[in-house]
Amino acid sequence: MELPIERIKLSKVAKEQLIKLKRNTKIEQWNILCRWSFCHSLAEPSIPTLVPIPADSNLELTWRTFGGEYSDILLLALKQRCYNDGMGIERETLATQFRLHLHRGIGYLAGNQNIKKIEDLIRTAV
Repeated sequence: MELPIERIKLSKVAKEQLIKLKRNTKIEQWNILCRWSFCHSLAEPSIPTLVPIPADSNLELTWRTFGGEYSDILLLALKQRCYNDGMGIERETLATQFRLHLHRGIGYLAGNQNIKKIEDLIRTAV
């Protein structure tokens, strides 16, 4: 399956938010927290606001690292969401929407004052 993006470099703000989530949940791997964040944003019915997101941190992930064994499933979920939102599934659209959903999800989870441990994170999915 053609990947929408080979590598993603996160913003400094997103990196700081992920550090907070790592500290609270004790989940050490960036990619796992990013998957949670991405899926959390996909579950939100609104379309992410198209805002410029700087790639100004030293935190960078490949799509394969981000997705791991769920890489193809996450790509299909992204394509379905873009299709449902009436955006089409061209590579550039997918790359843009992936960045927007990932950063929005990180912001949502980091901003949730109720996430103080891993069990709280799990509760957000139920």
